[in-house]
Amino acid sequence: MLSRSGLDRTEELRKNEQALKEGWATARLLRLNRRGQFRVEEAEVVLEPATSLAAEPIPQAVFLGIDGGSHIWAVRDNDLAGQLTDLRTAGMGTVRLDDALLGVLSSALALLNWHDRAGFSAADGTPTTPVNGGWSRLDESGHEEFPRIDPAVICLVHDGADRVLLARQQTWPERMFSILAGFVEAGESLERCVQREILEEVGVDLHDIRYLGSQPWPMPRSLMLGFTAIADPDQPLVFSDGEIGEAHWFTRDEVRAALAAGAWGSVVGTTSADAAEHRLLLPGSISIARTIVESWAAAE
Repeated sequence: MLSRSGLDRTEELRKNEQALKEGWATARLLRLNRRGQFRVEEAEVVLEPATSLAAEPIPQAVFLGIDGGSHIWAVRDNDLAGQLTDLRTAGMGTVRLDDALLGVLSSALALLNWHDRAGFSAADGTPTTPVNGGWSRLDESGHEEFPRIDPAVICLVHDGADRVLLARQQTWPERMFSILAGFVEAGESLERCVQREILEEVGVDLHDIRYLGSQPWPMPRSLMLGFTAIADPDQPLVFSDGEIGEAHWFTRDEVRAALAAGAWGSVVGTTSADAAEHRLLLPGSISIARTIVESWAAAE
């Protein structure tokens, strides 16, 4: 879902302070707290008039782009009240989201998360101030820093036929499984990262690694790069890095049944006992993991 951003980012406006001030009068504003939550009313994301925040743009607000002729901004607000939700929950269908809103939410989360951690220069430790509509920061010497993005690979491992390898992290509730993922290290190619991460997490060797697609994952500031690869299901599984609690090979029919049952939250509810009849629970549609699994399950 997060790959479908329909927001016009209008990069050329970011350095045009006058244009941003003029657009502020009719701009709409998204407020997010530190937990990434935002207000909703009647299943709609609340975008309020920007002038409710201030008479003109403030340094703490970030300019996201234009939608429907209006400038769109976001700001951190830890005093939010009312009905609140986050992007993961909204992606389960609890909130109406079009492509433009998906772009607004993912960009706002990523930018504000970066600003929370970028108050001091990586070059000399001096305080930084936001510029260019919140898309960069300057330190006292004039050194400019830009939003950091952490690339991560996520890979569906299958046997080339009718089985797929799914894993559960140590911290996840029982029966909740997904495909394997990990962060790219410095000086490493994406394909090599796929090989290394899968070997470290479950101890299997891969071949026929293929790139599928990508999506932003602003929790807090990642870019997920999807892959598929083939492994031997007879190779013993070894959990050497301590991150994976268990992993199993599932058949295509088992995966199809799990997809038909719904996503983690909709199946489990408030307790894991609610899902006792399900051996396998899968991620929600907000994640690229579900799209990859759905594509594999749909294949004949």
